Amino acid sequence: MTAQSASRTLFFFEKPSAMRQLQRFFKSPTTICVSAEGHLLAAEEPGNVREEWKPWRFDTLPIMLKHIPVTYGTSRSGQSHRPKIEAIKQALQGVERVIIATDPGREGSMIAWEVLEHLGYRGRVDRLKLGALDEVSIRRAFATMAKEPDSGERDYAAYLEALCRQYEDYHLGLNGTRAISLRLRPPAFRQPWRFGGVQTPTLAILADLEKRIRDFVPQDYFKIALAVTADSGAEITLWHAPKDKILDKQVAETIQQAAASWSGPLSVEQKDVRRSPPRLFSKDTLARRCAKRFGWDPQHTAKLAQELYDQGYLTYPRTESEHLPESQTGDASTVIASVVAVLTDLASLVPAAGELVFRKGNKGHYVKDPGEHHAIVPLRKVPQPGSINGDQLRLWELVAKSFLAAHLPDGTDARTTIAVQVATSLGPKRFSVRGSVIKSPGWRAVYGAEADEESETVPGKAKPDEEPTTGRLPSSIQDNEPGKATDTRIETAKTEPPRRITRGELPVVMGHLVDQVEDPTLKAALENPANPNEPKGLGTAATRDTILPKLQKSQYVELLKGKDPPIQVTEVGLAFIAAVRRVFPAYGDPVGRAMFEADLAEIGRASTRAEAIGRATAYQERTRIRVRELITTISQSDAVALDPTYLPTPTGADGKPPTKAMIAFATSIAAQRGLKLPRGLKSNSAICRAFLDQHAPQRSSGPAKDAPQTGSRPPSEAMVRYARSLAEQQAVDCPPDVITDFTACRAFLDEHSPKAQHSQARNRTGTPRGRLPAVRTGNASDGHKRVSVSAKRSADTRIEVPRRTRARTATSGRDDNQMF
Repeated sequence: MTAQSASRTLFFFEKPSAMRQLQRFFKSPTTICVSAEGHLLAAEEPGNVREEWKPWRFDTLPIMLKHIPVTYGTSRSGQSHRPKIEAIKQALQGVERVIIATDPGREGSMIAWEVLEHLGYRGRVDRLKLGALDEVSIRRAFATMAKEPDSGERDYAAYLEALCRQYEDYHLGLNGTRAISLRLRPPAFRQPWRFGGVQTPTLAILADLEKRIRDFVPQDYFKIALAVTADSGAEITLWHAPKDKILDKQVAETIQQAAASWSGPLSVEQKDVRRSPPRLFSKDTLARRCAKRFGWDPQHTAKLAQELYDQGYLTYPRTESEHLPESQTGDASTVIASVVAVLTDLASLVPAAGELVFRKGNKGHYVKDPGEHHAIVPLRKVPQPGSINGDQLRLWELVAKSFLAAHLPDGTDARTTIAVQVATSLGPKRFSVRGSVIKSPGWRAVYGAEADEESETVPGKAKPDEEPTTGRLPSSIQDNEPGKATDTRIETAKTEPPRRITRGELPVVMGHLVDQVEDPTLKAALENPANPNEPKGLGTAATRDTILPKLQKSQYVELLKGKDPPIQVTEVGLAFIAAVRRVFPAYGDPVGRAMFEADLAEIGRASTRAEAIGRATAYQERTRIRVRELITTISQSDAVALDPTYLPTPTGADGKPPTKAMIAFATSIAAQRGLKLPRGLKSNSAICRAFLDQHAPQRSSGPAKDAPQTGSRPPSEAMVRYARSLAEQQAVDCPPDVITDFTACRAFLDEHSPKAQHSQARNRTGTPRGRLPAVRTGNASDGHKRVSVSAKRSADTRIEVPRRTRARTATSGRDDNQMF
């Protein structure tokens, strides 16, 4: 190796767009740049590891892999990543130092480390954390890296945290989904019951809320109005509406009777109330705001934010924090000047130089250490007309306005409260009304009429009653002015159930689980001493928005109508979470899972490589123990009973039409028993099968008394053996009528035989005979990772801790990977 080659440095980027942003800084001929395309490696399917793991059989569980073989992943167009990895391998020849310049965070760390480990690189590694892709941020990132000689070691700890998260996702998804589907799933439910370490406790949150909503019984409560006339002639209506609602009408009548004869002084209190601007955006709070304002799906918001980051218009978007570091206060004036150059109608709101407001501390916008990544904010580089599309511009404006508002003065309201004390047999009761006018808009001038939208309520809670207010109070009433009652009345209202959590709110709920907990002990347990601004929660900012689509695919939840649609848990979802809690309560406990996630995060906080490896090894062993315990308890449990009428209508491939024989059999049963065929039976095989499972006769040696006389003969022994074999191989139930009725058995064979399935697959995918289609790995809902089946497997590349050979599971960095 020559001296020149020994000094070569390789920069490893996550995507070509980021590489192009930085290449202009590299002048040395010994600097090499390579780019991944997301994750380049993917885990093998279990059935490709061992043949006996291909069919779903309970006696093969638990499937435990200390080493998980990997193969080359594929791009979105289906092209293998093998050439890209080979090119990186060639580029590493003679390289002395690798600088990982992928997106900051665990996911970006793993994208690079998994390839370096796979290729056996053992040289020096440093980490360049690019919180933004503008020139100032890039230069700062280089300066920070130069001060941290151990940046690579600490990044390796972040990589091991991501690796262990995948290791758990893989084994929980694979074993839990198969075991629960084989043993607990109701016979009439044809789809797998998908299980995951994060999605299952998330479903538990929604199921608990669903139960509270369904069990809620509205109650009447009462408010008492008191019409008062002051000596000056001014008239006003005051209210007694305490926070502890009056549920007894006799109590309300007692207070009303006392109020009717009231006379005395009116109390008038006037004070200025300051209103601070809202916090800056994290990924989750930005998703919530966009869902409320624009009706966007959180994944759409995340996609737009990532695109704006890649173009250098926003800081890194996959962040938990709503704060900025105090060291960046000096950037504010320059960034704001750039922002108002685009949002010209806001230029007049910017105060003179040196008069920007910097609110520090946990209740402000600047803290000493905001965590791994700071809040999402705009940069000096701003979009020019036509440089970004409409949705991107809306998102950028939302973030830019938030940043500007954070540096403007508080808003001030002149608030007036008029009140009286009424003596009653129940004690003195306060009647009051409040009015306010804007004295100084402050930061609210940025939003105008939209300013009130900036306040957010806690998801999943009933909307709190507001103090009685009026638009404008009589200005002639003076403090201590005498007055008397002129009228009283009782108004009746009804208590309201908790609000459903919406699609846009779910990531916030997962991240701020503490807001959903009432028990003080549990609230204390969810505190995060390492970063008080980010309490323990479920999942990570990078992946929380992927959980709802998985729950929808499993038909555990459905979306109701609305701009930001509320989430409703289905009967299937309620039955599933009840089964999980009956068998293994820990997996249905959101707080317990949050504590487990905190242990996982400790791996990434390790100060040395050895410490990180030790923690990772212990975590993987805990995962294996938990999986074994899960399978043991499921093996001792019975299937869940679920009324077939609650079965949701399947979609996609699972909703294929039934065979003609199935329809004929169902029609015959319905005609002879006077039953009505369910909607969708003739177009959806799952609905037809559920009907047959419930109503098809079970024949014995003699015909049942009420059995339909269809004239069908019993199937042959060979047909029955073949049907049972197919049911075992495909992990489906073999209905009783398949054993006793020729027509039902033939329908089952028509639906499940390899020939029929191959024909259906060809109709869906257009795959020619003799060629194997690409096989999806991980959760089919991911929709973005595919592994090509080839005769040659990369079985020598495995995941293991503490060894340095690492691999990526099917949805690397994604919580709740499902293997089924």
